[in-house]
Amino acid sequence: MTFSKRAIPALVALMLLPGLATAQQAADPGAAIPAAAPDIMPYILTSLLFLVGGFLVFWMAAGFAMLEAGLVRSKNVTMQLTKNVALFSIAAVMYYLIGFGLMYPAEWGIEGVLGPLFAPTTLDAVGISAGDAAIDYASAGSDFFFQLMFAATTASIVSGALAERIKLWPFLAFVVVLTAFIYPIEASWQWGGGWLSEMGFSDFAGSTLVHSAGGWAALAGALVLGPRIGKYRGGRTVPMPGSNLALATLGTFILWLGWFGFNGGSQLAAGTVGDISDVSRIFANTNMAAAGGALAALLLTQFLYRKPDLTMVLNGALAGLVSITAEPLMPTLGGAVLIGAVGGVLVVLTVPLLDRLGIDDVVGAIPVHLVAGIWGTIVVPVTNPDTSFAAQAIGIGAVGVFVFAISLVCWLVLKALVGIRVNEEAEIAGLDVSELGMEAYPEFNPG
Repeated sequence: MTFSKRAIPALVALMLLPGLATAQQAADPGAAIPAAAPDIMPYILTSLLFLVGGFLVFWMAAGFAMLEAGLVRSKNVTMQLTKNVALFSIAAVMYYLIGFGLMYPAEWGIEGVLGPLFAPTTLDAVGISAGDAAIDYASAGSDFFFQLMFAATTASIVSGALAERIKLWPFLAFVVVLTAFIYPIEASWQWGGGWLSEMGFSDFAGSTLVHSAGGWAALAGALVLGPRIGKYRGGRTVPMPGSNLALATLGTFILWLGWFGFNGGSQLAAGTVGDISDVSRIFANTNMAAAGGALAALLLTQFLYRKPDLTMVLNGALAGLVSITAEPLMPTLGGAVLIGAVGGVLVVLTVPLLDRLGIDDVVGAIPVHLVAGIWGTIVVPVTNPDTSFAAQAIGIGAVGVFVFAISLVCWLVLKALVGIRVNEEAEIAGLDVSELGMEAYPEFNPG
């Protein structure tokens, strides 16, 4: 008798199932399989989707750290790594204390606009059973864990744009405000059942609510902070190559991997055949959009500069991912490639535009997250008939104005109170030595 390769996993599963039942009965001989067992499967599977998606998005924190470490100069690598570990930890605590309850209000302070401050974040009871009345949609712990990762991602976007000249503690103070208040408030307008969701705005996994929001906060910071010393001289842009393109490439692939959790987990359900089919479709579209963005950047830089630019290709892939995040379910595979490709083109065109405007974005976070995020959100009605270009434009504008305005005020207040930029001597020496007293590459001279 022969079996196809596809039949082997099914046969293995059938062989293991009796053994699993026996092991359960051995552990608890009096236990009986509840009659309602099929009814709790959506709860179990959706909770598992949140947990798996959550730790994939957590892995994106490593991607941001590696990407930034590779794209800054060697004298600033330790600072970027420190910022990324610290910002994630701050986001976790602040989202627990304030952000989660503010983003998903049980009762609105201002209907559809502002939730309550300091609403308690609680988890499921220990040892909850299948018959417990609290069994509903998914476990509270898995939901909180998954949503927290999005708050941390928003802060990570800001870190790279302001690299190589910002002080550590003022930056972390801004992260407190961003993850406790700014991000949860604007995200509540859509995902918390606020006024944007009532209006018909659609942002499946956060092209605007997460990525453009981080980009707006970064833009406000870059304007207040100013460019790095020597970046713009005599009307021309002076290249400042990153320290390690291998690390930057590794970071990009880590982000690419984490994005499957970012978009796939945002299906928010895994209890039916349709849900799992949709998650699979989201995975496929997410991957194709990244490929489209990378290829578009590769070809366009070859055409414009006569040589491909690896950093542009990396950011092109990320822009493709950001672009598909607003609607990763509805497009065809070909449509996903095209959406991602436009994102890649926008990055290649926006980077030199920012330089002409004198806005110094070290890693390209503003083109990738802000510009591609706007593009991905505005194109949603092309494939999703349940929204409109007007609703999308209003959502983009509302989130942009709110996040940019509040962020600008925060940066200006921090600048006035404590200063946000290191002095010239410290910037030239490098933030690793001046701010932290340690170097990522002590065997080499900083440069």
